[in-house]
Amino acid sequence: MPGPVRTSDDPKGLLHLARAVVQRESAAVAAVADQLDESFVQAADALLTCAGHVLVAGAGTSHAVALRLAHLLSCCGTPALFIDAGDSQHGLSGAVTGRDVLIALSKGGETAEVNHLARIARKRGATVIAITEAPASTLGALSDIVLRVQAPADVDPYGMIATGSSLVSSVLCDALCVALLHLRGHSREAFGENHPGGAVGLRLENSDKQQSAPSCSPRLLDGGRVCA
Repeated sequence: MPGPVRTSDDPKGLLHLARAVVQRESAAVAAVADQLDESFVQAADALLTCAGHVLVAGAGTSHAVALRLAHLLSCCGTPALFIDAGDSQHGLSGAVTGRDVLIALSKGGETAEVNHLARIARKRGATVIAITEAPASTLGALSDIVLRVQAPADVDPYGMIATGSSLVSSVLCDALCVALLHLRGHSREAFGENHPGGAVGLRLENSDKQQSAPSCSPRLLDGGRVCA
């Protein structure tokens, strides 16, 4: 097995490789726009009208995408929770009810623990939304709505390490989040109530202070501005 190559051996080649990755991944993300169809509208409607909980699950890299989706849905006005697909085989599936919507992410649609959770959700009458590149997979068959998202074969190293394909799934998730933000009319102020911390919280607080500051007239009085 060859040893590692030092960056100092070929810095230009390394930059060329890195730029090629960015170009491939950005093209793959942009191509998702042409993959959106009526199933996207159906999924948005199911999430908008959900009477229970929105639950999001995935395994492996899809686990990370699912965590991100649950967080962003909540930020955008659709309360959502991540549910661990593995733990669902050890009692956590008791959280699923017939009023819920389960969003299940699996690139190939054959992840055992995700499909186990989808079966339970379907049995209880929950709506199951799959995000997968394989509508004919086991997960696709278990789902009420299938959001097919296909990444180019060369966007992932060896066609297996989900670098670019996870971004492709994520941008579809982002489109769902922003669509629901729009449909709900979720305001900046409502978002601020849920995000008082960090730099975002400070930015919102400072913006609110500026908006509540007294307005000033351009008329001068004793060298100063006259404020209302």
